[in-house]
Amino acid sequence: MALVIALLVLASTAVVAHPLSNRLGRDAGYPLGALFLVSLGLVATQAPVVLDGGAVEVERQWIPALDVAFRLHLDGLSLLFAILVLGVGALIMSYCARYLSAEYDHGRLYLLLGAFATAMLGLVLAADMVLLFVFFELTTLASFFLIGGQGLGSAKPATRAFVITATGGLSLLAAVALMVSVVGTTNLTEALERSDEIASSPQGPWIAGLLILAAFTKSAQLPFHFWLPDAMVALTPVSAYLHAATLVKAGIYVLLRFSPPFAGMPGWTIVLVSVGLATSLVGAVFALQQHDLKALLAYSTVSQLGWIVALIGVGTTAALAVAALHTFAHALFKATLFMLVGIIDREAGSRDIRELQGLYKVMPVTATLTALAALSMAGMPPFLGFVSKEEAYSAFLELPGSWGWVVAGVAVVSAATTFAYSFRILYGAFGGRNTQASLYEPGWSFLLPAAVPAVAGLVLGLAVGTLNPLVSRTVQDTLMVETDADLALWHGFEPALYLSVLTIGIGVLLFLLRAPVDRVLHRPLLPFTGVQVYESLFSGVQRLGELVGRSTRSGALAAHLVWPVLAVGALAAVGVAVVGDLPVPAAPLTRAGDWVVVALVVVAVVGTVVVRNRLGAVSLLGAVGFLVAVWFLLAGGVDLALTQTLVEVLTVVVAVLVLRRLPRTFTPTPRRRVVPAAALAVGAGLAAGLATLALTGRRDPSPASETLLTQGEELTGGTNVVNTILVDFRGLDTFGEITVLAVAAVGLLALLRRDAPAEGTGAGAPDAVADTTAGDRTIFAVTSRLLVPVVVVISLVLLYRGHNDPGGGFIAALVGGLGVALVQVPRSSGHRSRLRAVPLLSAGLVVAVGAGLLGLLQDSFLQPLRSSIEIGSFYQSLTTSLIFDVGVYLVVVGLVVAAVDRLANGRVVEAAEATQVPPGDTDPVAKDEPTTERAGVQP
Repeated sequence: MALVIALLVLASTAVVAHPLSNRLGRDAGYPLGALFLVSLGLVATQAPVVLDGGAVEVERQWIPALDVAFRLHLDGLSLLFAILVLGVGALIMSYCARYLSAEYDHGRLYLLLGAFATAMLGLVLAADMVLLFVFFELTTLASFFLIGGQGLGSAKPATRAFVITATGGLSLLAAVALMVSVVGTTNLTEALERSDEIASSPQGPWIAGLLILAAFTKSAQLPFHFWLPDAMVALTPVSAYLHAATLVKAGIYVLLRFSPPFAGMPGWTIVLVSVGLATSLVGAVFALQQHDLKALLAYSTVSQLGWIVALIGVGTTAALAVAALHTFAHALFKATLFMLVGIIDREAGSRDIRELQGLYKVMPVTATLTALAALSMAGMPPFLGFVSKEEAYSAFLELPGSWGWVVAGVAVVSAATTFAYSFRILYGAFGGRNTQASLYEPGWSFLLPAAVPAVAGLVLGLAVGTLNPLVSRTVQDTLMVETDADLALWHGFEPALYLSVLTIGIGVLLFLLRAPVDRVLHRPLLPFTGVQVYESLFSGVQRLGELVGRSTRSGALAAHLVWPVLAVGALAAVGVAVVGDLPVPAAPLTRAGDWVVVALVVVAVVGTVVVRNRLGAVSLLGAVGFLVAVWFLLAGGVDLALTQTLVEVLTVVVAVLVLRRLPRTFTPTPRRRVVPAAALAVGAGLAAGLATLALTGRRDPSPASETLLTQGEELTGGTNVVNTILVDFRGLDTFGEITVLAVAAVGLLALLRRDAPAEGTGAGAPDAVADTTAGDRTIFAVTSRLLVPVVVVISLVLLYRGHNDPGGGFIAALVGGLGVALVQVPRSSGHRSRLRAVPLLSAGLVVAVGAGLLGLLQDSFLQPLRSSIEIGSFYQSLTTSLIFDVGVYLVVVGLVVAAVDRLANGRVVEAAEATQVPPGDTDPVAKDEPTTERAGVQP
């Protein structure tokens, strides 16, 4: 349970972020950082089990029918990444406490950082492939809000990052689906134990390709590299956490975790090594172009991630050991450098190395810490970065034949470029004559979060052997083979050492020749940038969408109806051509009463079509709906009949509210449009009718219907099969439906601003349907006071009895909606009901989720729990399905409240109004990052 508690503790940081921020301001980062450390401590308590060769597992069923479970698994690989997520996260939270300005919206930032960290920890601990995908996508969503939290200037970069990484998420989902189809389980551990089966299956190459795409988008590999420098519009703490230590490492984690089926396969090796090294080299060259320190670090991150991807592609135990080690080393020195760049920007007011000189004299501690991190990044001994670089050379040389020397040669060029830009950071910011003598060293509370990983890079470099157990377990749990890592600062005079000497020599030369190198790199290396390519593709997709949707860009309903109506006719034609002889119906398809209803429906439909008065058309359309309800009743569908009747009544209410703003009669339609429309409508109607006739009563009852009818009461305790389907058997579907209703209600509230009727409409408008008079309103108001309590009682009775008799949450809510209409409609247009839509919608969703979570106590989400009360002769069955039905009730009532309120008193929000920020809604932003244009980024 330690893993679950660690995840809950971390999730609590998002819950308490706002209350703590309201009380402590930016200093809330300290207690939140402490919670990160508590979570890390809980994980650390399980580390001895992992390092001794075991694993810690937790499992709780989630969707048993699909074998999807809430499975957590701590092994060497997940332990390594958990340490990074929690350790660096604690430092970032403490750093925020001094970095953020007092006016910044600390609560929002801390909430999002806590949510992101929880998703990232869940990702590395997930032992179920579906759960892993869910957490993978949650990291994408949280990062989108974190990147886009800097105002309108950050909207496009955040969107680009979201589109690219979400595309990778869909690729991961496809890979998971294919893998489940091969192994028959979502259990990640069991699936990887059958790696040979996955690799040899026809789906194997597709799975590998999809996993590579998911990892490349997340970890900013070519050609998706541009989103990472583009995302540097985010706050520096966000960049330090997401884009150095965690988010971009999610792709690395996916490649490592799914290595067993594909490690050593030629295709896997060639793609990862070639793309990884190309990314490493291109990223390093682009970094050498930059003068903005944050942009330089962004491209440096792209380069370092490419280095790790190439090592994973090599696939040997030594290469994966180095990949794990460099992942750890990179998180240490890059998080340090991002935090120190933020300090430099805060103190000096700039990140441009052309404007920064001699800061060493006024900020010696900052300079020293920067030197520690930069030297580790440059691969200088005795830092951890040197060990990982030299071990990487040895791993590259293990590739067969001359291929190993070619790869090692490219790696040397990339590493030498890394050396050059590392020293550019040091010399550019701290070398030369100081021109800002008024600057001073920030306090240790600001410096300490950056100092810890900087010093750790040096200490662990000198004592790198202490990491051997963790790295060994990481490799063993990645490849599922026994191995022992042999990391050391000195391995003797080996080829890797000579390559290191060559790297340093070329790096020194590039640094000394920085002036001519700048002149060569001053011009763009490519005729286009990644952002330009993305925007061109994005614009092309938009133009295609505009072309496809051009026919429906009209306020006329005909333009929207013509395509689905044509589709009905097309389906009928296909059915006639494909379907052969149909079996004889088991029983007569119709009864005499059915034809009476059909005749009445035909009369009502014809009347609806020919009448010109809007109120008459609505009345006749309502008659069609009521006749359909009668048809349901004749067929025995009491619940359906009730629902149809109530919907029709509420439709009339909505129509009354809308008709007050419209002319009394329809605009005459030219005959040249009437005839084709009539022909199309009649053809579609005949097609639908013939299809119903052809497909009704020609098969035996399905096994599902037999189960629901014969075993429904035993399984659910309810005798109303319709309601038990909605809240028991298919509760997840119903939850999705009420979520859609809530979203629709929120959309209605957003699109229609509550106000008096728009000018030129309403009761005073020419030729408009007259509103009720004051006398009528008085009569209606008195009547409603008498009827509303009765309606509410009926509504609650229907809610309570729905599990066994006709009724349920949806029907009861529609009756409750009638009570809302009785209160609101007779009032004047300016009247507002005391009921509020948003609290009702929110409460409904919370109650529904709460009922679902109760099911986890027994089996899975939304699994109904049953109990009973028996006092003497009184017996009452209780079930959590009733609680879930209450949630449905509240959401539907909330939708009705929103519709009645806005349609009675709303007006459309104009585009200009939508862009205006209401007074008091603006959020002060911390003085921070410029846009990528100022940063000189060339994505």
